[in-house]
Amino acid sequence: MKRLLKISALLSALLIAGSAAARDDQNMFPLEDALNLPAAKSKLDPDIRLYFGNQKHPKVAKELGEWKTNKKTNGFNKTDKEACEWVFLSAVLELQERAQKEGGNAVVGIKSNYKSIERSSETEYMCGSGALMSGVALKGKVVKLAN
Repeated sequence: MKRLLKISALLSALLIAGSAAARDDQNMFPLEDALNLPAAKSKLDPDIRLYFGNQKHPKVAKELGEWKTNKKTNGFNKTDKEACEWVFLSAVLELQERAQKEGGNAVVGIKSNYKSIERSSETEYMCGSGALMSGVALKGKVVKLAN
C-alpha cells in the first residue's frame, strides 16, 4: 500500500512538472526594437522594403503573390524577447528572399499569422514562446512597387 502511494505521488509530481514545462506564451513585441538591432541592420536588404499591417506604401505596379513564413528558434539561455527578435528577423529575411526570387521590391501588408490566427499591426508582431522554442509566423504580399 505504501509503495502504491509513493508511486502515485511520484506520478502526480511528474504530471505537474510536465504541464508547467509545456507553456505556450503568446506576446506582442515592438517591430521597431527588432528592426533596429545591429543584426537586422546588417542583414536586411534595404532594396526590398517592408510594410507592416496597413502602413502606407507607394502604388503597387504588380502583385506577385502572398507568401507565408513560419520560423522557430531555440530559446535556451535567452529571454523571450531576445529569442523572438532573433526569430522575427529570420522570418522577415525569408519574406525578403521570396520577394527577390519573385522579382519584387517590397512586401506589403505583413501580418503575424501565429497558429494561423492573423494579427495585423503597424507597430508590433506576435511571437509564441514555449519552454524550449520561440516562433514567429508572418504572411505578406510580394509586390513590385511603382517608381
